[in-house]
Formats: sequence, structure tokens, C-alpha cells
Amino acid sequence: MRKKVIAGNWKMNMDLRQSQKLVSEILNGLGKDSKAEVIVCPPFTSLSEVSSLLKGTQVKLGAQNMYYEESGAYTAEISAEMLKSVGCEYVILGHSERRVIFNESDELINKKIKTALAKGLKAIFCIGELLEQRENGQTMNVVSMQIEKGLEGISSEQMKNVIIAYEPVWAIGTGKTATPEQAQEVHSFIRELVAKKYSTSVAEGLIIQYGGSVKPDNAGELLSQKDIDGALVGGACLKADSFLGIIASA
Repeated sequence: MRKKVIAGNWKMNMDLRQSQKLVSEILNGLGKDSKAEVIVCPPFTSLSEVSSLLKGTQVKLGAQNMYYEESGAYTAEISAEMLKSVGCEYVILGHSERRVIFNESDELINKKIKTALAKGLKAIFCIGELLEQRENGQTMNVVSMQIEKGLEGISSEQMKNVIIAYEPVWAIGTGKTATPEQAQEVHSFIRELVAKKYSTSVAEGLIIQYGGSVKPDNAGELLSQKDIDGALVGGACLKADSFLGIIASA
């Protein structure tokens, strides 16, 4: 039985004081018997302080991005070792906003995943189609290509430290959500792809999250689907009560 994993992607929100307040409220409301694994991914400026607040708790710390080089003249970039030094266990890679706004390619994302895994971070690898691609019936082709290119050179053993987050781009921040049936169809397809690329055992152990306007009122139905193992939450993770509601649904 795969454990549900709920991750909150704060994106470019929350200054240091707001970050302290939000994580304190999450910890106070969570209790000690949550059955889901919970990850918070604040902006870089809050990672160190949030890490201190999370010490001794069950909540894990993640970052929203990183670069694949170890160090050097890469102004404004952050390395895997830097993330580890402030207590990160996870890093989100390949988010559609990085792909679309910042033109990150599958090849670049693959380099980042390889570095993250080599340095001991767990990767939350995001994939998903645009609205035009969905309407043109290209969803499975897009997902298949993103997985093939993004996971190139990643071993079966390394896949134990990879979470795939399926996020239909047309559902991120739009209020639109894939129906549970639409999401399940793609999640099942992803698991089949991974089984073909690696093995049935790797596929069965893989956590596949859904992301795209997940809220407390739709989380339960989404998370009840056979192949949906958690959620990568955007806007709803910026308020403790809504994030806690999603966690409770898991």
C-alpha cells in the first residue's frame, strides 16, 4: 500500500515572517497521527528558518528548484548541496511554470534530476500537458515524452527517490480541475509507462501525485482513485486550514 504524499508548493509567496506563521499554524493543526507524508516547499529565502521550525516534527522540507552544477559563476542559482545544508530532503523539478515561463527543456530538467538524486535529494518530477495539447488528444504523447526524456539515465534504484507529479497545465491556478476519472486515466498510463521502462515492482512502488487546483472539497475524491498517491498543492497550501483539509482527506 503506497503512502499518500501531500506537498505544498508556496511558489513566489510568503516573506520570512509569513512563512514562520504559516508553518507554525500547519504544525499546530497537524497533530502527530497524520497518515500522509507532508512536505512544505517555501521560497529559498525562508528555507533555513522553516527548517528550524520543522526540526523534530514529521513534516519534511523541500525546495522549488535547483541548478545541476555543483558551484561556480551561475548568478542567482542554487545547488543541491546548498539545499541540503539548510535541511531540504526534496526538490521540485520540471514544474510547468519553469517549463513555460523560463523555457526549461526536458534535457535541462533531466540534468537537474540526475544531480538531485546523486546528491541525496528526492525529486518531485512534474509533468503535464497544455490545454491545447489536451484538446488535440495529445495528452498521452506529451506525458510519455516528458517521462522518457526526463528520466533518461535514471536507474531503477534511483527511482525509489523520485515522485512523479502529474499536473495538467490548464488546471494550475485556473480553478479548473481534471475530473477524478481524467486524472486517474493519466496516472494509470504513467504507471504503465514506468512499468515498461523499468519493472512492475518499480511502477507499483512509485508515488504519483496529482496537481492542479487541488482543494479540500475535491481532494477526497481525487485521492480515492487507485493510482493517485497524493497531491502537489499550489494556492490552497498558502492557508493552513485549507492545506490541513487536504492532508486530512489523505
